[in-house]
Amino acid sequence: MFIKISEQTSLYNDLEKKSVLEILENINTEDQKVAIAVRDTIPQIEKLVTQIIPRMKKGGRIFYMGAGTSGRLGVLDASEIPPTFGMPPTLVIGLIAGGDTALRNPVENAEDNTSIGWQELLEHHIDKNDTVIGIAASGTTPYVIGALHEARENGILTACITSNPGSPMAEEADIAIETIVGPEYVTGSSRMKSGTAQKMVLNMITTSVMIKLGRVKGNKMVNMQLSNQKLVDRGTRMIVEELGLTYSKAKALLLMHGSVKKAVDAYKGQSPPTP
Repeated sequence: MFIKISEQTSLYNDLEKKSVLEILENINTEDQKVAIAVRDTIPQIEKLVTQIIPRMKKGGRIFYMGAGTSGRLGVLDASEIPPTFGMPPTLVIGLIAGGDTALRNPVENAEDNTSIGWQELLEHHIDKNDTVIGIAASGTTPYVIGALHEARENGILTACITSNPGSPMAEEADIAIETIVGPEYVTGSSRMKSGTAQKMVLNMITTSVMIKLGRVKGNKMVNMQLSNQKLVDRGTRMIVEELGLTYSKAKALLLMHGSVKKAVDAYKGQSPPTP
């Protein structure tokens, strides 16, 4: 029998009678359980990442599918890939039930449609090099389940991130990442521990994929977009460290070539490989 652990009654009661300090300490105590729950899913995350990498080398993409908090976290992770790793925004795509409107405001019944998610994937011309990752704390969101079912039927790699074991969503996924964080501090508020676990897993997936695709050198974001002065300064200091140039020369080289990697490759007389 499928049990929604994430919606079980909180381990704490009479929250409104607690002091602010008690509330904060209680939340922090619960949050400490999240990293442990995520750690337990590393074998599944590794299995997923090792299958994503060869697909992306062939031009494949990652699609996140979610509703509410889960959908927003997928969009957030996808939106961070271009500035962090210098990749085009078409390689990691976050889709949320109800569209962009749902990023700020709830869209009534959007998550209850089982067919629209797959239609959205078809609009992106999804193919067998792509990967679809469903995100839903409950593991029961129809928008996500429908998309995963059709993707899997069409030979596309599917995975899911959920806070409940043996969920209907997991049944539609090739790889189920089940972060069992337990009941939320505020009963059923999956924006708390479940959302934190989802963000941690998403960070692990895309960061490890981007590292293995050569978008990091050593421990540095050498392909980051120079979208503000802070990042220009950071990139300049990377070049100073790598090449031993003065700050002004390194900055000029960086601005000429547009990324740390391209600047360093050009200075060393190398032809940078096509990403």
